[in-house]
Amino acid sequence: MPIIRAAEAPQFDLPGAQFTVLAAPSLGSEGLCTWRLRLAAGPRDDAPHTLDRDEIFMVLSGTVQITPGGEKLGAGDAAVVPAGEPIQVRNLGDSDAEIHVAITAGFTGTMADGTTVQPPWAK
Repeated sequence: MPIIRAAEAPQFDLPGAQFTVLAAPSLGSEGLCTWRLRLAAGPRDDAPHTLDRDEIFMVLSGTVQITPGGEKLGAGDAAVVPAGEPIQVRNLGDSDAEIHVAITAGFTGTMADGTTVQPPWAK
C-alpha cells in the first residue's frame, strides 16, 4: 500500500496556485488522482479550461468559485463539474483558500486556446 507523506508529496506551482499531489498513477493509484489546491488571495489571470472527465472540488477553507459565473462555495461545500464544462477556479476571499480535488486518472484538459494537456499532477 503506497503512503504519500505530506512532507514528501510532489508539489507544482503556478502563479497564485499550488498543487500538492496526494494520489496519482506515479504514486501507486491506477484509477484516481487527488490533490490539494491552495489558491492565494487576490485575482488570478487564467482563462477557463475543460477536462475530459468529471472533476470533484471539495472546499476545505476559504471562499471560491469553480466555474465562470458559478456559485460561491465555502468550507465544507463540494462541486461536481461534469466533463466538458468550463472550469475557472477563483479565490473570492481575502486569505488563501484550500480545495481537495479528485478525478479519474488519465484525464486530459483542453485550454482556452485549444491546446490539449495532461498536467504533471495527473501522471
